[in-house]
Amino acid sequence: MRTLTLDDVNLSGKRALVRVDFNVPMTPDLKIADDKRIIESLPTIRKILNAGGSAVLMSHLGRPKGEPNPEFSLKPVAEHLGILLDAEIKFSPDCVGPETRMILEGLKPKEVLLLENLRFHPEEEANDLNFAKELASYGDLYVNDAFGTAHRSHASTEGVTHYLKPCVAGYLMRKEIEFLSRALSNPQRPYLAIIGGAKISGKIDVIHNLLPKVDVLVIGGGMAFTFFQAQGLEIGDSLVEQEKVSVARQILDEIKDKRLRVIFPVDCVIADSLDNNAQRRVVPVSKIPLGWRGLDIGPETVKIINIEVRRARTIIWNGPMGVFEMPNFANGTLEVARLLAEATKTGATTIVGGGDSAAAVAQAGFETSVSHVSTGGGASLEFLEGRTLPGVAALDQN
Repeated sequence: MRTLTLDDVNLSGKRALVRVDFNVPMTPDLKIADDKRIIESLPTIRKILNAGGSAVLMSHLGRPKGEPNPEFSLKPVAEHLGILLDAEIKFSPDCVGPETRMILEGLKPKEVLLLENLRFHPEEEANDLNFAKELASYGDLYVNDAFGTAHRSHASTEGVTHYLKPCVAGYLMRKEIEFLSRALSNPQRPYLAIIGGAKISGKIDVIHNLLPKVDVLVIGGGMAFTFFQAQGLEIGDSLVEQEKVSVARQILDEIKDKRLRVIFPVDCVIADSLDNNAQRRVVPVSKIPLGWRGLDIGPETVKIINIEVRRARTIIWNGPMGVFEMPNFANGTLEVARLLAEATKTGATTIVGGGDSAAAVAQAGFETSVSHVSTGGGASLEFLEGRTLPGVAALDQN
């Protein structure tokens, strides 16, 4: 099965209803702090306009709790999009209703309309069918280019597909599906996965799904200490999810029984408090004293990861190796970003999950030096877990 895309439909004279992901970070004075997600949507929008169609864009921004809030208005996004496209962007002060429909009726081919924040209405997240039907009436076809919300069954991602055909993937959605699908079902080998993050609870299903697929799995970040606790190691005051120690023990038993190659940190940077300016030193993971906590992987662990990265032909990375928001504990995470950039130069396919991993790659300056950085943290995680994403499943298949 193959999801239909923009290239499979006639756009000339058609009004395309497009779900984009303009959930971008904003400054306190309501300026756009990072426009990566808007830039990623441009190929899809330009394709529609160049083919003689018009685009009705819809998105959410932040968490306005189901009611209008100027702090979360998409009006600044419309202005920024106009600069990027060098075109006037029409803006509707609501995403549904008579005024929206009046603006819509004046929309001409090769013009763009951005609707106000979908989440100003509680019906969006509730996947209310009447709300979805109203949105669907604004287009001749539906395009989902918002991978970041594809794991949500909302009115704009799943509901509209019941009332509007055809339903196709935009170029960003296509790229996300292609890279992540290839990594799960047809990777070049050796295949390496690097999984980090603070808690094991958010990554259990990813680990279970990847264990039989990868040649090597590296586990780092704060969640490694739950595994160390399960092994009976002394970990000082390091982060542990006590309720998940038994799960960690089960995963360790599976690794042993099936003789899987899983690498844990051998050393770590410890500190006497959770503070960037705390006292710190490097110790083996088995020698963390009481009153100290592990906040980053150590240099020996980085060397081991380097060896595996150099060997691999497909690499997935999801989750930081330490508390990278603090400069003194960011080295392990930034080194992994650098190693992936080097591996990409030598022909490896490197895929970075969204969220903190994407932020780390950007912070290290390697955002364009890896094969793919996912725009969807939660969506990419659920994809790697092997779950069906409602926003993808709702699209038409060839």
